Amino acid sequence: MDEEVLKVEKGFADAIAKNDPDGIERFVSDEWIIINADGGIIDKERFLGVIKSGALTHEMMESDDIRVRVYADSAVLSALTRSKGKFMGQEFSTYERSTDVFVRLDGQWRCVLTQLTGFTKG
Repeated sequence: MDEEVLKVEKGFADAIAKNDPDGIERFVSDEWIIINADGGIIDKERFLGVIKSGALTHEMMESDDIRVRVYADSAVLSALTRSKGKFMGQEFSTYERSTDVFVRLDGQWRCVLTQLTGFTKG
């Protein structure tokens, strides 16, 4: 079961790194939200909108220190995630502790919540 969730997470991250809104949509639920490192909430429509418009582009997204816990039809995956890209013409680079909550819907794992927390190496 852990392997299945890891495979879904990899596909999800790859779709984001490829700036593929249709690909991203296959991995998230309709009510998916991101709670960003500043505490703001970004819903699915807004996130996909900035990717479709080209305002947000990723060139890299990599994770390590991955931990997966599966509980029947839900799973929690946390990792240290590095990403690079551009938002509104400004380059960015992030290093965050990310947590994705997945729920099995109609037999497929879908992300319902992504929580990002800024991470500073201590």
